[in-house]
Amino acid sequence: QVQLVESGGGLVQAGGSLRLSCTASGRTFSRYTMGWFRQAPGKERELVAAINWIGNTYYGNSVKGRFTILRDFAKNTLYLQMNSLKPEDTAVYLCAAGDPRAVVATTASEYAHWGQGTQVTVSS
Repeated sequence: QVQLVESGGGLVQAGGSLRLSCTASGRTFSRYTMGWFRQAPGKERELVAAINWIGNTYYGNSVKGRFTILRDFAKNTLYLQMNSLKPEDTAVYLCAAGDPRAVVATTASEYAHWGQGTQVTVSS
């Protein structure tokens, strides 16, 4: 079993930046596909970005060019660097871990382990 703990959320003005962190514990982190999802009130859970164990990445269309997903194997930590934030980025951001695959998993059902989430609020 893997445990995931997110941090780094908060309130930021539009145009600002935040960096989210997700620390994994319990099992070997390096082989998992890792993803950042977000969920706003009344909306479906949305994949923001994901990265697999060989470094292939996926980004949602709404965040391409603004967000970057990174992983530090030595620290068992996943990051999401968010720049040029917009009010529509406001949501709870959740870290997730899925089985290792060559193709990055893009649906929530492919991720078996989830963190509790961290709130990101972008003011206009």
